[in-house]
Amino acid sequence: MATSKSITGNEDGKNGENQTYTIIGRGGVSRAKLVKEVDKGLHQGVHTYQRNGVKYVRANPNSNATDNVEK
Repeated sequence: MATSKSITGNEDGKNGENQTYTIIGRGGVSRAKLVKEVDKGLHQGVHTYQRNGVKYVRANPNSNATDNVEK
């Protein structure tokens, strides 16, 4: 199980969106695979959100910037 601190968005899509994520100790994971895992509750401190019909992974809100999925 990963936490928000160990998940980084790679900003590798056409407009800088995350098509893949890097998980420390696991490597690269596709957006679709990580979204499914998060929706199943397999990772702590993150949730999915939908923008323009596409789901992405985002860190749960708090005041700690180091917990963010984005770089």
